[in-house]
Amino acid sequence: MKNILKNSKMLLIAGMLLAFNNSCTNLDEKLYSTVDFDHFFKSDEEFISALGAAYSRLIGIMGSHGAYWSSQEVSSDELCVPQRGGDWYDGGQWLRMYTHTYTFTDDPFNNSWNQLYGGVSACNRLIEQFTPVPGDNTIKFISELRGVRALFYYWLMDMFGNVPIVTGFKNAEATPVNKTRAEVYAFIEKELTESLPNLSGDVTASTYARFTKNAANSLLCKLYLNAGQYTGTAQWDKAIAAADAVINSGKYSLEGDFFTNFKTDNSGSKENIFVIPYDKVFAGGFNLPQMTLHYESQKTYNLTDQPWNGYCSIQEFYESYDAADKRRNALLAGPQFASNGSRLTDNGAEAGDPDGKPLTFTPAMNELFPNCLRQAGARVGKFEYASGATPNLSNDFPIFRLADIMLAKAEALWRKSAGDATALAIVNQIRTRAGLGALSSLTADALLAERGHEMFAEGWRRQDLIRFGKYADARRFKAVDTKSCFDIFPIPKSALDANKSLKQNPCY
Repeated sequence: MKNILKNSKMLLIAGMLLAFNNSCTNLDEKLYSTVDFDHFFKSDEEFISALGAAYSRLIGIMGSHGAYWSSQEVSSDELCVPQRGGDWYDGGQWLRMYTHTYTFTDDPFNNSWNQLYGGVSACNRLIEQFTPVPGDNTIKFISELRGVRALFYYWLMDMFGNVPIVTGFKNAEATPVNKTRAEVYAFIEKELTESLPNLSGDVTASTYARFTKNAANSLLCKLYLNAGQYTGTAQWDKAIAAADAVINSGKYSLEGDFFTNFKTDNSGSKENIFVIPYDKVFAGGFNLPQMTLHYESQKTYNLTDQPWNGYCSIQEFYESYDAADKRRNALLAGPQFASNGSRLTDNGAEAGDPDGKPLTFTPAMNELFPNCLRQAGARVGKFEYASGATPNLSNDFPIFRLADIMLAKAEALWRKSAGDATALAIVNQIRTRAGLGALSSLTADALLAERGHEMFAEGWRRQDLIRFGKYADARRFKAVDTKSCFDIFPIPKSALDANKSLKQNPCY
């Protein structure tokens, strides 16, 4: 089965590669007014090949430096990018991201805006091309595109709140105006609910890494779980129903080993619902080892390139794990060794480093800037770093995972009734896999902690902190937010300059 899934993954990547090659050689997309129906879109394979142009826009959104994933993680209590002397100042943007003093000129916002609207544009173009094609296939593939487009809009809404809605391509409005966050929410919900009946419910090689019914219901679950933040009205019952649609489908189960979901070859995971199918050769962009590991860690994994010694965890987050929690191994801490077992040495270690030159990842950090110690901070080790890995991993990145959907259901049940027995049982099922004892009751802090330990570095922490009312809180190296509206990011200056109809969000 894993070989079949691997072959399917490569077919989808081939479509993505074709889309990338086209865009690299011709930056001006041309939409033909007529399609020769005798030669194009006659089979599923031809539709799927065309779909690669939309799915290719997912590459780099998660697990890559400088855009969406970085903004979600570094603005949270999980990760930071400290300034280590002359390294990682980057104009101060990562310090601002962590301390919530970000500005509309910071690169991660511009990169995210362009990346996500690029995905919207690719979906709009394909929908416009598919629409006149006769046959039963057309509806199902347009529905799939509407689902992928809804995902791009979900990320845009979550980040920036009040964003334009563009659904055309050839005759798209040049300067669309902001829609309210509630309007974007309603659009996403409509797109998903209308598309759902036409999406595949199968979990097979042919549907791997594609937007299916279960992906749509997972996105609806996340949409409804955060509805209170997006619209002002909670939707716990809808969140539970969407979660149940995934859980009761019988298509997924928790892996016995938590880390199976993050291996280099994780296409056979029974838990991952929708993934970005990375490949070190054909679909690069998942550069986590470069982002987080120390320079000398190259010798631990025999990496082809030297890492950058950047992203690391906040001490309190690392220490929040129970010592028995198997998931704590998602963070690398303590003495570090080469692949041959010899102790690694950091000859550039600062004179004031209490660990000296022997390389030791110390969870405690001396400061965020300007001279954070080179060895300070636990590093991200959740995803397998294969021996000999290149700067681009081949691990598929899970966007939706069963454990996440189960915890979402538990939270929604708990918010309706704090003593809900099913909610407690779900959380304890997740904890059992982690090697932990059962809880006797649930609290807000317990639920947030469980989500943090389970979903660490998967791009959801900022959203979770906002929902639990913790995003603005003071924490190590960060003061309490002075304004509540910092939980929505600024619309980037480049977008405002290009479209004078756009209005900036409050606070900026």
